[in-house]
Amino acid sequence: MRVLVLYCHPNPESFGAALHRTVVESLGAAGHQVDDCDLYAEGFDAVLSRAERVGYHDLATNTQPVQAHVDRVRAAEALVLVFPVWNFGFPALLKGYLDRVFLPGVSFGLVDGTTQGMLTNIGKIGVVTSYGATWTKATLLGNPPRKFCTRSLRAVTRFKASVDYLAHYDMNRSTPETRAAFLGKVTRHFSRF
Repeated sequence: MRVLVLYCHPNPESFGAALHRTVVESLGAAGHQVDDCDLYAEGFDAVLSRAERVGYHDLATNTQPVQAHVDRVRAAEALVLVFPVWNFGFPALLKGYLDRVFLPGVSFGLVDGTTQGMLTNIGKIGVVTSYGATWTKATLLGNPPRKFCTRSLRAVTRFKASVDYLAHYDMNRSTPETRAAFLGKVTRHFSRF
């Protein structure tokens, strides 16, 4: 399966970087073709320009500034996001990627005034993330990243894709043992993805 891994963390020595390496290695060992998109390493520009916003609904030209990334998304059969949850949301760079690449005509289309998912090429979605907060606190605050990944992101596949959401909560009090256990869980999961 062709798997696009979207990774977003600025520190190559972070736990997020270890999660990213584990995901990529496990997918590769399982025989998947991995397109590893490290947004920081690739220097992705998260800023949606005025010109891009003005031309947002022009299906003939809206993908031009990010065509290479659009092509990667369209070629994928599965999508895996690896990122930390910051302030109960995505890192700005990942949010900018979604704003600039998941465009009309790419991730959704308008049919009779309603949106319809267009990434039906993606049959599986995986998410690997970490939270400073506990599961209880994240849940009480609505857990926006989880809702986006399990609902909105799935909707762009026309609800074709299944979603696996793996999260290490309470990173502020994590230990080498809890981190190792989570890395083991990620390895096992993506070895069978």
